[in-house]
Amino acid sequence: MGKLYVVGLGPGGREYMTVQAQEALLDADLLCGYTVYIDLIRADYPDKEVLTTPMTQEIDRCRMAVEAALAGRTVAMVCSGDAGVYGMAGLIYEIAGEKSPLEIVIVPGITAALSGAAVLGAPLIHDFAVISLSDLLTPWETIEKRLRAAGEADFAICIYNPSSKKRADYLARACDILLESRKPENACGWVRNIGREGQEAKVLTLAELRNEKVDMFTTVFVGNCSTRIADGRLITPRGYERKMTGENRRG
Repeated sequence: MGKLYVVGLGPGGREYMTVQAQEALLDADLLCGYTVYIDLIRADYPDKEVLTTPMTQEIDRCRMAVEAALAGRTVAMVCSGDAGVYGMAGLIYEIAGEKSPLEIVIVPGITAALSGAAVLGAPLIHDFAVISLSDLLTPWETIEKRLRAAGEADFAICIYNPSSKKRADYLARACDILLESRKPENACGWVRNIGREGQEAKVLTLAELRNEKVDMFTTVFVGNCSTRIADGRLITPRGYERKMTGENRRG
């Protein structure tokens, strides 16, 4: 019986990968994944056999990875960011089945919420929600409901898949929903190509964000009502200032 690693690569560069991820890729004799993600690591593992599929063929490549592992191969299914955050970990388990004898090892990685937040400053220091705007697998009505709830609860929000050619207006629609409970000057930001060549970032307000042109390689951050912009960085207070004030009063 083989072994199947489901590996989170992080943003893409070797410096962002965990030691566990690098060891899993070294151990594997077959690397599987979306073509773009395999291309991120192909040069580092030139002797490995690879199996790739285009976007939207997730079921096919997960099925092939499971079948290869069941046939005795040591396989690494690679995912951008973290394998368990909009990655392939869940689908691998579903395809393998509840009673599968296959050894499956989930290897975590740095998801875009964390790597993007580090570029922008500290927008996720307090409670936050992560929401994808892709309606390929989730109805837009459900996405709207989650956006509205997160906005009203004053979560800092990280938005994945904010736009595509077919969904060019989805970020604007999301901003309109958030503007029902947030002020137009609410601090926001976005990062494109996190940790890769051509990385870009911008800090702006929610009103300005509504008109931004972004793509699937962009991660968007919406601060909570306390998030502020300082020297081009997003900073969300957690409440330490109240603790320090209290300690000063006691002293």
